[in-house]
Amino acid sequence: MSLEIIISDAIKDAMRAKDKVALDALRAVKSQILLLKTEAVGAEVSAEQEIAILQRMIKQRKDSYDQFTAQNRSDLAEVEEAQSKVIEKYLPQQLSAEELETEMKAIIAQTGAESAKDIGKVMGMASKNLAGKSDGKSISDMAKKLLS
Repeated sequence: MSLEIIISDAIKDAMRAKDKVALDALRAVKSQILLLKTEAVGAEVSAEQEIAILQRMIKQRKDSYDQFTAQNRSDLAEVEEAQSKVIEKYLPQQLSAEELETEMKAIIAQTGAESAKDIGKVMGMASKNLAGKSDGKSISDMAKKLLS
């Protein structure tokens, strides 16, 4: 089942439950999917594109959360954090730190990277292989740790 159908069903459930935070987050996800479909002129949205949309939306909310927290606007920060948690439910299972380290070591071995100057090769392959399983910042931090 496509993410669009799953989100549509979740929107209906959020409406019945009168869950405004979930409803706002899910409507935003559906909006992004529809926007992507119209840009692609009716083409189907791939699973990779759906994951990218979800990750981008979570990152936006986390950035907003950080900004609101810095400005002592806890009321707005709480909404952003809650929406981020709702959206995260629709991402594939995230890798733990140990699993990420294992995957990154395998990628480093495949690319033959030896030092921090080879991080570009590692990040390219890691971003492709670990899409949806871990966020870019975690992948980058682990690559820097393992190559230093």
